[in-house]
Order: sequence, then structure tokens, then C-alpha cells
Amino acid sequence: MHMKTITVVGVGALGSHVVMMLRNLKATLRVIDFDRVEQKNVSAQFHGKPNVGKGKTQSLQQTMNYLFGTKLAVIPHKLTTENDVQLLGGSDLIIDCLDNGWARRIVQAFARQNAIPCLHGALAAEGSFGRVIWDENFVIDDASTGGATCEDGEHLPFICVTASLLAKSAQDFFKQGRKIGFQIHAQGVVLV
Repeated sequence: MHMKTITVVGVGALGSHVVMMLRNLKATLRVIDFDRVEQKNVSAQFHGKPNVGKGKTQSLQQTMNYLFGTKLAVIPHKLTTENDVQLLGGSDLIIDCLDNGWARRIVQAFARQNAIPCLHGALAAEGSFGRVIWDENFVIDDASTGGATCEDGEHLPFICVTASLLAKSAQDFFKQGRKIGFQIHAQGVVLV
């Protein structure tokens, strides 16, 4: 039996925390993100001040290795329809932590065309709502593209709750074959 590969697309506010929480799964963790760590990111993302200016995948790779001895496979490129096979191929699970509909559509189309399980995580920009939804139940919402959930760190606890449930869903899928999803509100969590 081969080592399972989990591919996390987008390692900003949501994705960086998801990767940190998946570190104990017996799987290869592959991360995709073309963006760089900015000063404003360190208040709400799992990236530290020494990594400002570095690529987010490199930053996360160094932090995970230093803190936990966890090795990541990093892909510091922008996902497009021209490179989706190279970047997403070989995945046993894709976790979408993107913040825009255009890129989500690439992930969703690739996962569906290749029958790869895909778990979507989403946050409202103002930190009032989060979703952890399996692809067969996920409808892409273009209304909240590029939301600034990490400007001042105000929403960090909410981001971490959502990331925890995203990691829990991935863990349950790998260990028990269950696909559970959640909707997260300030008032509580609903299983979906």
C-alpha cells in the first residue's frame, strides 16, 4: 500500500493552520501556493515574522520542519488549467483553502474529472461564517473572493476553529472513510 498524499491548495489563513494540524497523519503533505508572506499575514496565519518576504510554501516547510520535524512537499506555483495535472496529480485527497472562485473551479474540475476526493474550506471575510464541505455538496460562491480574513488577527480564533474542523474531516476520511462537513457560525457549529 502506497503512502497517501494530501494536497493542500492555498496556505494562507486557513490552509497554513490546516497543514499544522494534519502533521500527525501518516501521509505525505503537499502544499501549493504562489504567494509570499507579508507582514500583515503573521497576525492570523501560521507564518512567523522571520519568514516575511519568503514564499508561503517555503515558510511553512521551514516552520513545520523546525517545530515538528514534519517534511512537506512544496509547490510554489500558481495553479492554472495548464499545470493542474502536474500540481494536483497523484493526490489521494485535495483540500481547497483558496479564497477565489476562479482557482476553486480549477481544483473542483480536476478533482471531479479524476475522481479524487476533495474537501473545501471557506471563510467569510469578516470572520462570521466558515464552511467545511465535501465537493459533492460544494457550490462555489463568487461573492466572497479574496476576502481579507487576516488583516489584523482579530479573527484568528475563528480561523483556527474552522481549520481544526477541516483537519478533523480529513482525518476522519483517512481513518474511517467518513465524509463529514461543518458550517461554523459565531453561535456554534452545525454538522452537514
